[in-house]
Amino acid sequence: MGSSRLPGKVMMKLGGAAVLDHVVGRVLDSGAFDDVVVATTTSPADDVISEQAALYGARVFRGSEADVLGRYAAAAADADADVIARVTADCPLIDPGCLASMVALFTREAHANVPAAMVTNARLRTFPRGLDAEVFSRAALVAAHKEAIRDYEREHVTPYIYEHPERFRVVDFMAQTDRSDLRLTLDTPEDLALLRRIFDSAPPGTARDLGIGRVLRLLDANPDWLAINAGIRQKTLEE
Repeated sequence: MGSSRLPGKVMMKLGGAAVLDHVVGRVLDSGAFDDVVVATTTSPADDVISEQAALYGARVFRGSEADVLGRYAAAAADADADVIARVTADCPLIDPGCLASMVALFTREAHANVPAAMVTNARLRTFPRGLDAEVFSRAALVAAHKEAIRDYEREHVTPYIYEHPERFRVVDFMAQTDRSDLRLTLDTPEDLALLRRIFDSAPPGTARDLGIGRVLRLLDANPDWLAINAGIRQKTLEE
């Protein structure tokens, strides 16, 4: 709830449902996971997230606000997870089919001669920002948690894995067509305005059917919508 550029963003409404509701629902729709955990903080401001996540069909784990890597490692231990997929709660258009395909790729690559520690679509970007996901092993997460010391490594969970290719094999998941120029995440009021335009275009009760193919066709048919958040700069890891 403490987002600096758009406080309370994960509980804002899109198409009649909270952003967090959309995220949890789409992860569940992928059919790729045994468990869905909302890993929020122990801050009293995040009590509403803890209360609502359970209603949306997710388990809840609460941990450090600043040490997100530590929170992830503890949540994975609590869930006894062997493989973890990371999705941030400000991605209400995360695509279930994309998630399922990434998990399938990780499963195949886990049996390679040099097993993959992570499959990601966020290193070599071809998907719109807002469809970011990372699938990684519990072993890689535990190693990062034990060894990462820089502030940005603790805050952003996976940089330590990316920065040590000699230890962790990372496999990139690529889209057939590069649409990395699009911004479908929720960080600012401008992002919210675009997402509301997209969700309001869907007939009542069909927001969960807004897969990435349908969203891209909608944006291609309404190119003026892209100007709404075209000037937003993504923060760097250090910021």
